[in-house]
Amino acid sequence: MAANSLAPDAPDVTSFDASVTAYDESERPTVVLSETYFYPEGGGQPADRGTIADVAVTDVQSVDGRVVHRLAEPLPAGEGDSVACTVDSAFRTYCRRAHTASHVLYGAGRRLFEDLGYGGFGITAPDVDGETVSGGKVRVDLRTPTDIDDDALVELERLTNRAVWDSRGVSWERVPADEALDREDVAFNTKTEEGITGDTVRLVEVDGWDIAACGGTHVANTRDIGPVTVLERSNPGEGLTRVEFAVGPRAIDRRAGDHRAALAAARSLGSAVSDLPEAVTRLQDGRADLESELSALRERYVDARVAALREDVVERDGRRWLVGTIEGVDANALADRAGALAGDAAAVVALVTDDASLAVATDGAVDAGEVVDDVTDRFGGGGGGSPTVAQAGGLDAAPDAVVAFLRGAT
Repeated sequence: MAANSLAPDAPDVTSFDASVTAYDESERPTVVLSETYFYPEGGGQPADRGTIADVAVTDVQSVDGRVVHRLAEPLPAGEGDSVACTVDSAFRTYCRRAHTASHVLYGAGRRLFEDLGYGGFGITAPDVDGETVSGGKVRVDLRTPTDIDDDALVELERLTNRAVWDSRGVSWERVPADEALDREDVAFNTKTEEGITGDTVRLVEVDGWDIAACGGTHVANTRDIGPVTVLERSNPGEGLTRVEFAVGPRAIDRRAGDHRAALAAARSLGSAVSDLPEAVTRLQDGRADLESELSALRERYVDARVAALREDVVERDGRRWLVGTIEGVDANALADRAGALAGDAAAVVALVTDDASLAVATDGAVDAGEVVDDVTDRFGGGGGGSPTVAQAGGLDAAPDAVVAFLRGAT
């Protein structure tokens, strides 16, 4: 009875015959084989797909020291029968490339980041239709105090692809656990103790680049990985940076999409792609200048509008009220303006924007909050504030109607 999968040490084997040593249909069909080259889910790598006696294998797990294959339907065979088994070669190839790529990326991280630790790994299974593979991604969690910014992320990708191009050999062997644990150059996933099986540790080495304890399937040479494209980074926990990347078709498509977007942006800015940072900086500087000029013009407009309103102050209940509209001013700026005018230009200052927001400021003789309440009772909306400064928004009326009400015309 197979206690362990043979897949890690013989990843090229995708077709084999084996005897059924245990078969159960009590819940859903499961089978245990005399030996198996199906990889059971573990260490961040998904379970292999394929068929046993032409029945689809939906999952493979290690259960109580046995490799258990779960099937889509009952097996046309029983205990003691020999069955033909086929591992989905396209899916296996993807997982081998993706898993080795994670080791290569970690090796690149060793060269870039301080006190690097291994925080986790996982392959999101792609869609596989025959030999066509689409989607899928890989994550590696790096534990390091180094801030992995955009420049560091790009350099991580560059070094990873350089190691792929260098065609470095990939090998694996089992060594005594004590020996492996004493080595400072060996990376361990301390959460899963990946690669540790009893008294031995399976070490996977990328020649001259990285060595790690690992129980997964791998390619024999980094050139078999193909292009690696970083997709994004995130922070799943304190001290951790999660780097997600793609290999294969998704990596190629992402790189092509990024290149297409960069070319389009460069064309729009009349720049070469390599000069995009400088072009964007010039654009940002120009925008800042325009915003500054616009702000100055807006201030001049507001000053002119306030001067005009000073000439049209009205009397209400023995108090001077300055009431009018001011366009293009946000609610906070409106309140600041009203507050600066109250007590000087008039006892009560009520300013209304073109989107029917209201700011009221007083010298204290009139309660600003009560003025706002009167307006919202009449025109809806909501607001509030202190006795000297209050605001309202969402008024269901034209600004001129609100002004007329405040001036006592209605």
